Amino acid sequence: MFQSALRTPLRSSGALFPLSRCLKSQTFRRFLSQESRTKIQAAVTEYPVVLFMKGNPEQPMCGFSRGVVKILSAFDIPPEKFKTYNVLEDLELRTGIKEFSEWPTIPQLYVNGEFVGGSDIALSMFQSGELETLLEQHGVIPKASESPS
Repeated sequence: MFQSALRTPLRSSGALFPLSRCLKSQTFRRFLSQESRTKIQAAVTEYPVVLFMKGNPEQPMCGFSRGVVKILSAFDIPPEKFKTYNVLEDLELRTGIKEFSEWPTIPQLYVNGEFVGGSDIALSMFQSGELETLLEQHGVIPKASESPS
């Protein structure tokens, strides 16, 4: 989906640097192409809840991704309102989503196109009730007062 949309400039002040030297210096930085940015923006807004994770909900490939899936499963989010992307299937997506959100780790949770956070923030929001409130406010789940008893 996101193949060939990132570019990695290795030029600084007109000189070409070897990759190993760039990695050790401040001159090396990935820049998300407009094409990748557009694809990721479309992905995060395609569904009300989007999770970029390692693996998939049926078979998470890391404990942090598993944790966020368990948190979200507590809300019984309808499948038509929830989408996951396995970043292990696409290296460009894996690196691009980190730059897009300016968040260095996976998983990454988005609600209504807005970055919520990673596993630690999702857990904290779940424990405080903020995540439920956020999902209710965006119509992802019914408000507690509207739920059948």
